Amino acid sequence: MSLINFKNYKQADVSLSPDINCFIGPNGAGKTNILDAIYYLSMCKSYLNPIDSQNILFDESFFVIQSTWNKDNVQETVYCGVKKGQKKVFKKNKVTYEKLADHIGLFPAVMISPYDRNLILEGSEVRRKWMDGIIAQFDRDFLQDLIKYGKVLSQRNALLKNMGSYGFFDQESISVWDEQLVACGNNIHKARKRVVEEFIPIFQKYYQWLSDNKEEVSLEYRSQLFDHSFEDLLEGAKRSDQRKQYTTVGTHKDDFIFTIKGHPIKKFGSQGQQKSYLIALRLAQYEWLLSRLNRKPVLLLDDIFDKLDNGRVERLMQMVSDQDFGQVLITDTDKERIATIFENNQIEYKAFHIDENTIVESETKIAAI
Repeated sequence: MSLINFKNYKQADVSLSPDINCFIGPNGAGKTNILDAIYYLSMCKSYLNPIDSQNILFDESFFVIQSTWNKDNVQETVYCGVKKGQKKVFKKNKVTYEKLADHIGLFPAVMISPYDRNLILEGSEVRRKWMDGIIAQFDRDFLQDLIKYGKVLSQRNALLKNMGSYGFFDQESISVWDEQLVACGNNIHKARKRVVEEFIPIFQKYYQWLSDNKEEVSLEYRSQLFDHSFEDLLEGAKRSDQRKQYTTVGTHKDDFIFTIKGHPIKKFGSQGQQKSYLIALRLAQYEWLLSRLNRKPVLLLDDIFDKLDNGRVERLMQMVSDQDFGQVLITDTDKERIATIFENNQIEYKAFHIDENTIVESETKIAAI
């Protein structure tokens, strides 16, 4: 992988092991940015900052990420270029995509990051985007419904706001958008329901593994469409929509509730339990994508050892090694901790030391760095 003007890197080249890669260095050195570059190439956006121009190195006008992937023993190239004031460019094998959605799912990656805590702490939109991002990587129809739903919702809201500013309400004009909203929304709801039902036992398996069977956890999908048809919801919300000048019901109000021992983990889970919960979610996401895409995602583990006790760390690393997760990238600030963890588990890894925006590659090893 090659980086030019990406975040804190003026220029950097990285040659990765197909197995485990560890990036070690102080906070702020740019370890996470390496993982984020791979996530960019997978999902066409940053995991950390969705505003593309803000990922350009300070005082520069563009960034480029280029990479070579070994896909089914065939070398494929992926290019991402962002220039201020211009449209983002993505290419596969030097051919530019007309729609970025066509790239999603071809080179899957799963990131586990401290920022995952937002899934627990923030509002429902964050959790919807997480689940939708999983489904969209293997279900093209769902992705198209999701994109169309967002456009229709924006048009409907704009119409409601416009009507409100002029003091009138035209049901006939609203109905045009209602039909499209209902069609897409019902499809989205069905897909989310189906995936969550199948996803829960996989997630629970990983949590029990990490926690040594100490706590019961679950995941609940909540939607207004469980109790009423979308048509009835829109009919019942007419006055509310008119008064508030936006769409108050629909699948854009869905949420996913995280629980431990039957209670919300946000209020009743310790930091260690919350982190284990989030790691289990991501590992289940990995297994889910593997089963649907028949391809191992790249697993990106960013600073995951903090707030995990030694037992959970050991189980996690043994799991990653024993189950052959494929290519794994790990960041940490403590080279001794990395060395001890992998030596104890007799796991081979390739080390990279990062300091002052420079990446220094070490030899592959099992013992201390």
